Amino acid sequence: MDSTMEVYLAAVQASESPSIFALIWDADFIVQMVLLGLLFMSMACWAIILQKGFRLRSANVQSRKFLELFWGSKRLDGVYEKCGMFRKSPVAEVFRAGYQELAKIQASKGEGQMADATDNLTRTLRRASASQGTQLERYIVFLATTGSVAPFIGLFGTVWGILRAFQKLGTPGSQATIDVVGPDIAHALIATAVGLAAAIPAVIAFNYFNTSIRVLHTEMDNFSADFLNIVKRHLR
Repeated sequence: MDSTMEVYLAAVQASESPSIFALIWDADFIVQMVLLGLLFMSMACWAIILQKGFRLRSANVQSRKFLELFWGSKRLDGVYEKCGMFRKSPVAEVFRAGYQELAKIQASKGEGQMADATDNLTRTLRRASASQGTQLERYIVFLATTGSVAPFIGLFGTVWGILRAFQKLGTPGSQATIDVVGPDIAHALIATAVGLAAAIPAVIAFNYFNTSIRVLHTEMDNFSADFLNIVKRHLR
């Protein structure tokens, strides 16, 4: 009978244990600020991950379709008329800039400026590629920052929580038990968990997006070289 009563009392105590949200609500001000900062960083990272994921997916799909159109066409003006369908393709935007510069070169053909035509076109293609690369890389650095900093912010909350627990244990005449210092230790572990939860997705997304952007950079560079060769043959 006594053993049954002990089991029942243990079950009642377990059911009355505070939830994670209750522990966070009762946490020290410093720990709460750490958790709030990590939550903000995590939400910002997920917003960037979703936005950048859709953006890079559209860029890859539209770039493939544009390259199929470009190499399947016999006239550059026909490709230029249709490149408005590929607004999210960085390769199409590089072509647009290059074609517009080529139109200016052809318009000034009789003004003695043909010697600098290829140099101007090369600079235009390089600027367009750099501009598109900058747009693709926008906000990516925040993912890297979160992946590097979030674990240390969580560690700071952990150290602070453990410090609070030892402070209670070290008070002269203190009768502190696990019931007293347990919440502070729990706050410390929650800070560590939240820091890792913010950092891990950010690092994975940063590496994935970096690889995708590097592939698009290569496609833009290769297309710029091919387009420049085509134009050189045309100018000759």
